[in-house]
Amino acid sequence: MTNIELAKAVNLSPSPCLARMRKLEASGVIRRYVTLLDPITAGMTVSVFIHVSLEKQIESSLENFERAMSERPEVMECYLMTGDADYLLRVVVPDVQALERFIVQFLSRVRGVGNIRSSFALKQVKYQTALPLPERRPAADGHNKSTRPVAKRRQR
Repeated sequence: MTNIELAKAVNLSPSPCLARMRKLEASGVIRRYVTLLDPITAGMTVSVFIHVSLEKQIESSLENFERAMSERPEVMECYLMTGDADYLLRVVVPDVQALERFIVQFLSRVRGVGNIRSSFALKQVKYQTALPLPERRPAADGHNKSTRPVAKRRQR
């Protein structure tokens, strides 16, 4: 969307709209802009969720694992988890052979990895990149207000 289109959508003139965007970028609220590719069309037909348990959950093992995952382009997401596994990975590869290479030649060799369990995604039912921000509506004074309910304070 162009700045002019965005300004029109949020009921601002283009110059203040651009200034607000720059402020959001500088503050880190907007981290980057991306183009979303269709994985199937791009030849990345296998999407797998991999549960990884480490031998020991000590800081050096966690840091080593996270550093290793950060370096791999097929690891789309990596989360430190509660529950049965220490990490949950979302890995996207072109085929099962590429997944095998990733697991056997890389993941199983990462120092500290104790257990690996994989689940293939059969179908993507929902994929969303936009955060579920609260809707905003204009108030009587012309300023935007959140529609999120505000908790009332107890009076003493």
